[in-house]
Amino acid sequence: MGAPKITVVGSINMDLITRVARIPEQGETMFGEMFTMKPGGKGANQAVAAARTGAEVTMIGKVGYDALGQELLTHLKQEQICTKAVEKDQSSSTGVANVLLQDNDNRIMVVSGANQKVTPLYVEKWKDVLLNSDLVLMQLEIPVETVIWCGQFCAANDIPFVINPAPAEKLPDSIWKQCRYITPNEEEGLKLFEGSSEIIKEKVITTIGPKGTRYKEKIIPAFPAKVVDTTGAGDTFNGVFAFCLASGMEVESAILHANTAASIAVETLGAQEGMPTRELIQKRLEEWRPKP
Repeated sequence: MGAPKITVVGSINMDLITRVARIPEQGETMFGEMFTMKPGGKGANQAVAAARTGAEVTMIGKVGYDALGQELLTHLKQEQICTKAVEKDQSSSTGVANVLLQDNDNRIMVVSGANQKVTPLYVEKWKDVLLNSDLVLMQLEIPVETVIWCGQFCAANDIPFVINPAPAEKLPDSIWKQCRYITPNEEEGLKLFEGSSEIIKEKVITTIGPKGTRYKEKIIPAFPAKVVDTTGAGDTFNGVFAFCLASGMEVESAILHANTAASIAVETLGAQEGMPTRELIQKRLEEWRPKP
């Protein structure tokens, strides 16, 4: 069996990262401790995580017709991601995320830019890419109607479909039911799926930070990590989980591998910087086996 084919439909951003001693009060100006720019966007992050693990990844998205957009396109190609379905939008800027780091945690403000032009009509142009996928992975940093269209298209064509519902956004129950799995964090899970039907709850895999991941009331533990930056931890989880699932791995084993990958990623600054290869994931798993 060759590498699994994963299509990621989602956002592509440049992360503008500032480390601060504390968050400024309203109206206050203060000096930051460090600034850097790194590739990001939940869609692109998850695409990179899946590609580094060994998937054949195609990205469907948009960037602006600007220097940041060109830099991000070049970066995706260097990560061995197919970018034929990433176009430059002449009427929009490339999406950016302003990330404030404090005490190894983050606060993020996103300006979507060209990501809002990833419409159902645009994605439909690339339906042959979707049809050739072993799994389609999405997030919610592009228009909701596009997520709904993709869910319906994947269901109609029997394509496994995974949604990472971040940032949290209400979708019709019919779309949640069409997912193979849904991967919120704890806050997103409470907001979206508290009181949902058992059919939907059976599909929910909730990441709960350093404690690991909850699936069907079972906690699958996380590897202890020396945390530097939690930005992109969830995206690492999702990209690696998608790879494992598309490779035919059982779901709990896929979650364990994804947890392990996230524990490696948080030990490096930047959403994509520390995303591991399959070999690194396997090495850490061999060093540490969680107790039942």
